[in-house]
Amino acid sequence: MNRSAPRERARALVTERQDDVVALSHSLHAEPELAYEEHRSARKIADLAESAGFAVRRGAYGLETAFEAVTGSGELTVAITAEYDALPGIGHACGHNVNGASAVTAALALAPVADELGLTVKLLGTPAEEYGGGKVDLLRAGAFDDVAAAMMVHAAPTDGVGMTSLAIGSWRVTYRGRPAHAAAMPHRGINAADAMLIAQVAISAYRQQMLPGGVVHGVVTDGGEAPNVIPGLVAANYDCRAETAGDLAELQARIRACFEAGALATGAELAMEAVGNDYADLRQDLDMCAAYRDAAQGLGRVITDHPTGMRGGSTDMGNVSHLVPTIHPSIGYDCGDTIMHNPEFTRYGTSAAADRAVLDGGLAMAWTVIALAADTGQRARLLDRLASRPAPAR
Repeated sequence: MNRSAPRERARALVTERQDDVVALSHSLHAEPELAYEEHRSARKIADLAESAGFAVRRGAYGLETAFEAVTGSGELTVAITAEYDALPGIGHACGHNVNGASAVTAALALAPVADELGLTVKLLGTPAEEYGGGKVDLLRAGAFDDVAAAMMVHAAPTDGVGMTSLAIGSWRVTYRGRPAHAAAMPHRGINAADAMLIAQVAISAYRQQMLPGGVVHGVVTDGGEAPNVIPGLVAANYDCRAETAGDLAELQARIRACFEAGALATGAELAMEAVGNDYADLRQDLDMCAAYRDAAQGLGRVITDHPTGMRGGSTDMGNVSHLVPTIHPSIGYDCGDTIMHNPEFTRYGTSAAADRAVLDGGLAMAWTVIALAADTGQRARLLDRLASRPAPAR
């Protein structure tokens, strides 16, 4: 199947709509919203897709700030996932305004060629990547049941393909003790802060035997109120990360025992609440990575092939990748010497280089989809894998 004509039509569409998608990126950046609260952001993207002729379902799959926008009616369904949540206090310091706008760019670029390529293009609004895991919620609700390939690009200081990520699970940890006067009657108290201290020491001691690739980090959010009062309540947020979902389960069991040790030693009551969904490690499809690399290089971008085993942070796109052939390349722009999740990174999110990343990332994804759809071997591979996928448990 000839793909040069569809590629040029996709490029023309991006040129035609570049002001709209760049304005969208800037608007998302100007009004950052946190996980599961992205009402304005989801509406902005859904409105733009609807104005372009997509069939839009808002509040899709039981999530108020998710949406589904569909065009085309071909047998090969490709999902392009749009992220748009921000970080507390520092806004779009992970570049999700770029991520979301580039996903919209890709979907718009594919709309004019979808039917001739036998495609159904599904633009999915996926909330709560930073905290909670909206893509996991969408997986469970069936958003990816008919999807043969999934993709997004992620803002970063450099372009790259092939990087994987760590599995992660998050807890809210609370110790409840008994307050007492710290000088007059300390023996009448149960010190919740001591329980947390013992747990932290146990975690530090365990690090020598920790699974390779394991990471544990946390912050105490409530440590008491006055030095002359035995703390009766101490709370913390803790993350565990590991190379695979299986390793994560093993690591969590050991770290849970460390927190239980704090309760056992002091008599404090322990509560551990899972925060959001566990994220699986990211598995990128090598053939799709190669197609994206060719597309991005065709736009003049310099792509780094990350070595096998190189890992970044964690993403709920990992859960998608365990079910659906997936890519999650980085789309780079100059951000000085700063890094993501830093307030300085936020400042670069509406630069000319970030705007170019929106356009190039979107067009590179569109060209990737065109290449996959036009290649009979790749098309058959993706459809065969979809057909052989076990029916999801509900």
